[in-house]
Amino acid sequence: MEKHKMRNFSIIAHIDHGKSTLADRLLEITGRDLKREKHQKRVLDTLELEQEKGITIKLQAARLKWNDFQLNLIDTPGHVDFSYEVSRSLAACESAILLIDAQQGIQAQTISNTRKALEQGLTLIPVINKIDLPNLNIDRRIKEITSTLSFKPEDIIKVSAKTGENVDILLDEIIKRTPPPKGDLNKPLKALIFDSFYDEHRGVMISIRLFDGKLSKSSQYAGELPKLHILRKQQVFEPTEIGFFSPDLTETEALYTGEVGYIATGLKDIRNFTVGDTISDAASTQPLPGYKTPKSNVFATFFPTETEDYEALKTAIDKLCLNDAALQYSIQKSDILGSGLRCGFLGLLHMEIVQERLEREFDVSLLITAPNVEYQVKKTTGETITIQTAQELPDPTEIEEILEPWVRVEIMTPQEHMGPIMELCTVKRGSYVNTKFIDNSSEDNLLADQYIIIEYDIPLASLISNFFDQMKSLSHGYASMEYEFIDFLPVDVAKVDILVNHKEIPVLSFLETKESARPRAIKILEVMKEKIPRHQFQVPLQAAIGGKVIARENVKALRKDVTAKLYGGDYSRKKKLLEKQKEGKKRLKEVGSVNIPQEAFLAILKT
Repeated sequence: MEKHKMRNFSIIAHIDHGKSTLADRLLEITGRDLKREKHQKRVLDTLELEQEKGITIKLQAARLKWNDFQLNLIDTPGHVDFSYEVSRSLAACESAILLIDAQQGIQAQTISNTRKALEQGLTLIPVINKIDLPNLNIDRRIKEITSTLSFKPEDIIKVSAKTGENVDILLDEIIKRTPPPKGDLNKPLKALIFDSFYDEHRGVMISIRLFDGKLSKSSQYAGELPKLHILRKQQVFEPTEIGFFSPDLTETEALYTGEVGYIATGLKDIRNFTVGDTISDAASTQPLPGYKTPKSNVFATFFPTETEDYEALKTAIDKLCLNDAALQYSIQKSDILGSGLRCGFLGLLHMEIVQERLEREFDVSLLITAPNVEYQVKKTTGETITIQTAQELPDPTEIEEILEPWVRVEIMTPQEHMGPIMELCTVKRGSYVNTKFIDNSSEDNLLADQYIIIEYDIPLASLISNFFDQMKSLSHGYASMEYEFIDFLPVDVAKVDILVNHKEIPVLSFLETKESARPRAIKILEVMKEKIPRHQFQVPLQAAIGGKVIARENVKALRKDVTAKLYGGDYSRKKKLLEKQKEGKKRLKEVGSVNIPQEAFLAILKT
């Protein structure tokens, strides 16, 4: 296929604005008979969780044919946790369909994704979706898009991804507006890795976009593919197969400049293929700029409920890492819970997805510690270390300063909910930055339709502690948010130790700001009091900072009625038995051990 007959585009939008449904209609109109194939809804959502939750987690690609043109579509996720997948898609495209829900209008990630696409120099095609819904004010939506995102009204295409209305017009506009790919077919191969996944039979599979050259079987290699170089890793491999996405993997004889396809490497270690690296048939080729690799923001430790299941958990995590470049882990040991894996995630939804996939696909039963963020500790020696758990915190005498990650949050909300959301941000230690008005039209007095964007700088630790749920609750579900990391800033944080019967339980220790340490400790101890079974002696539960107790609860002792067999007589006989029981409990308390069952740990860690 000649370059002027190729078009590479992606679909970007806020979560649940209809990206995957539109991808289905594009496939259907260009010749894929989804009904005959009895396919699941949302063909490009291949994971079971994607189907169940109705969200896209992994980017997917598909080659379409329309009016003698080859269209390479890359579907993208919409949730903020998976925004790194969006940047990977955009790096392989020349244009992007900016999809906007006709009912919800512009949302936080609509603006964020627009910014990302413009930074990549892409042509944007604005599309209003769900025009089949009743009681829509399309003219108002067009006015909002033109005033906020500076598009011309005649540039906006109105479609229904559900019914297929105007989707054929959209395909024509993609061909008309998307620039053909650049590049030189006669130069050495230069292909960008924009995704990687693992196939049990073909090894590591890499998704690529060719920017220069071609990749084909030739007589020079006796009908085989040439050896290829991973430029930044400076390694060589022998590919076993090349092809394109239809969206199924379809083998082909050659891939040319501008095309999107895959390479079966035959290798087992996915770590050899870093997303953003460049593949070439010549070691001297200058690599492409690539893009940033995803950085973990949230950390939690996964323990198997049965210690003998540790190897099964590690194997399962290794397999998930093959398909998820953002998932990272290290081994961690606990005296009580045994061996576990300390995992890094992009956000809480990412963590939830990984947890559910482990439990469903690999049948692994888990105990999970409360999620937390990464801290930087400046020591008095001048050294700076990074810590993720309270156990890693150095002795206070060695610490000069502790820094925590901060993010810039953009919250889009109806104006009537502005006050409660600003109050929430302040409670979460946020610092006000700016307010932007989206729609100031006066054609009606529906205050709920007048959206604003509130910008705050907030510690990431505050953001992962139920912030999203509270924001949705305060705004009746209308608010949406987007955030990005800005810097590490100083914080007055302390390590809070949890003691059971005066013995520290390291896995329950946590880092918290000094002003919030006591309320959180009280909450944890209240849960522990309910979940830890009663013993023959009273069990003190304490939370302490550096030896100073800041909260306490007691698990009451079981008490046997030692005077039950007595009847009548002098009271001193009862008193003697009670004193004897008291001495026994005191002695037992000194030597007895407290049993904390797994169910109690699960309930405690969830707090």
